[in-house]
Amino acid sequence: MTDSNNLLLELSAVSRSYPEPAGRIPVLTGIDLSVKPREWVAVTGPSGSGKTTLLNLIALLDTPDSGSIKLDGREVAGLPENQAAELRSRRLGMVFQLHHLLPQCSALENVLLPTIPAGIDGETAMERAKSLLCRIGLESRMNHFPGQLSGGECQRVAVARALINSPGLLLADEPTGALDLHATDALLELLAGFHRDGMTILMVTHSERAAAAAQRRYVLSNGTLAES
Repeated sequence: MTDSNNLLLELSAVSRSYPEPAGRIPVLTGIDLSVKPREWVAVTGPSGSGKTTLLNLIALLDTPDSGSIKLDGREVAGLPENQAAELRSRRLGMVFQLHHLLPQCSALENVLLPTIPAGIDGETAMERAKSLLCRIGLESRMNHFPGQLSGGECQRVAVARALINSPGLLLADEPTGALDLHATDALLELLAGFHRDGMTILMVTHSERAAAAAQRRYVLSNGTLAES
């Protein structure tokens, strides 16, 4: 049995459905999921299986119909939005399939953006942003705009942006879905490096190549989750 005292993330009996004219459509049913500190966990499943819904619940962007979501042992499901936003800023980093960089901002400015609501000292934030951009191999591209970067480079910037506030948990939603094979491997190696440094990662993906990089794997199918 998993020791709940040693879990960074714990979901118990989480369910989520959405209203339709014919009634509510269940998407997730009785989901149990645990992630320990410093683990890399992948959730796989076909398109439409509810992977993004699951990640949105964990990211406090949505609320379950029932069940418990604990982060660092604290119940977080249903937090008021101001508390959820503060927790997202402080404890969670998020990477999406599409990088969602602001086109009018440079790579450096995009990485710095999350430090503003977090209230991080400007000098400290700048030093960390530059360090991260060097770490991901874009030290010579800091002042380039997203339109001047490749898709793989933009996704690496998105990873740096997700890590700028030193989150406890990195959430990745199909992070390689829009990348070619070379860029996919580069991004997975980048994530592996941060994981070796102690980063906890929860990734949802339909890519077998991406899932193979994780330590543990769950499969989401027909609204239920099973460890494989």
